[in-house]
Amino acid sequence: MITEALLYATTWPLTGKPHRKFIRYSVNLWSRAGRCAREWAEHETMSRNAIRAATADLRQKRTAVVLGSGLLRDVPIDELAGAFDTVVLVDLVHLASMRLWLAAKGYRNVRLIERDLSGYDELAAGKEPEPLGFLRSVPYLDFVVSANLLSQIGRGVKRRCEAGRMPEDTVERLIAAHLAGLSELSCRHCLVSDIAYAVIDRNGRTHEEADLLHGVPPPPSKAAWIWPVAPLGEESRDYRIEHKVIAAW
Repeated sequence: MITEALLYATTWPLTGKPHRKFIRYSVNLWSRAGRCAREWAEHETMSRNAIRAATADLRQKRTAVVLGSGLLRDVPIDELAGAFDTVVLVDLVHLASMRLWLAAKGYRNVRLIERDLSGYDELAAGKEPEPLGFLRSVPYLDFVVSANLLSQIGRGVKRRCEAGRMPEDTVERLIAAHLAGLSELSCRHCLVSDIAYAVIDRNGRTHEEADLLHGVPPPPSKAAWIWPVAPLGEESRDYRIEHKVIAAW
C-alpha cells in the first residue's frame, strides 16, 4: 500500500485537474499487473504481437498514435519508437512510474497526451460524440492502435452514468463511436480489446458471462485469446475471471 500511495502522490501533480479522479484506477491497474505478472504475460505478448503484425508491412512510418497507452506492458513501445518518426501516447492518466521509465529509456520521439477518449462529455452536452475526431489534426498519421481500451471506456462510462442523467444507450453509443472513429481513419489502424468476460469456479463451471461491448459488434478479428484478468486468489479463492480478447487490423 505504501508503494501505491507514493505512486498516487507523485502522479497527482503531473495530471491535469479534470483527470485526477482517475489516478486511483490507474494505480489499481498497476498494482494488479504486478501481482498477476505471470498470468498476464501471455496476454501482453499476444497484444504486442498483434500490434507488430499490424505495422509490419506499412510503407510509411511517420506518426503512430497509441490510444489507451496505460502501463505500456501490452504495447511494443521499443519497436514503435524505433520504427516511427513520432509516437504519441494518449490516455487519461500517465503514471509517474511510466513517465520515469520513458525518460530512462531516452526516447526523443515519444510524446504524451492526456485526454478523455470516451466521448462522454460531448454526449452529455447534447452533441454527437466523436471521441477520435482529434486524430484528423495529427500530421503524417500512418498508424493508430486502440490498446485494450474499448471495454474500459464502457466500464468507466457506466460508472459515470450512475452518477448523472444520461441517455439509456450511452454506453452502446460511445463504444460504437469509438469503433466508427477507427474505421473512418484513412491510415492503418488496429483494435486490441477484450470483448467478453466469464466468472469460473475452481471446478471449471461458468457462473456468469457478459458482453463487454454491450451488443455493439466488433470488427472481424485476426487473432483471439483468453486473458486471465483475475486468477484464483486475486478476487476470491473460489473463482477466477477470464476475458476474451480480440485483435483486428
